[in-house]
Amino acid sequence: MNLSPDFARRIRPSVDAELAAARWQELRGSADLALHHLERAHILGQASTLAHVRAHWAMLTWALRQRDLRELLGQAWRTAGAALKTWAWVPVGNTGRANVSGFKPMPVPADLQRLIDAARRP
Repeated sequence: MNLSPDFARRIRPSVDAELAAARWQELRGSADLALHHLERAHILGQASTLAHVRAHWAMLTWALRQRDLRELLGQAWRTAGAALKTWAWVPVGNTGRANVSGFKPMPVPADLQRLIDAARRP
């Protein structure tokens, strides 16, 4: 599913914005809102290997700071998997969390789908 380098370049600002929002929410003490933005970054970036790995790495480090062992262990294998399998297949819309199957497609929120569609256009 790894799309063109142009897609990765065009989707990056959206992924970066969600990662920045996650950092901001965590600094404010809103761990749940931070995780929500990390999920959104994952959905946006999962078609780009680099963005996909960045989203999982951010989730892994979030879990470490939150001392969430289940999420930490889930993100450890997902981070490695993102580096290895993004080129083959990803379950569209999957939030990337340890509490859902790494193989389950999920609905893409409409606002994120618009960003993805725009990034796919030449």
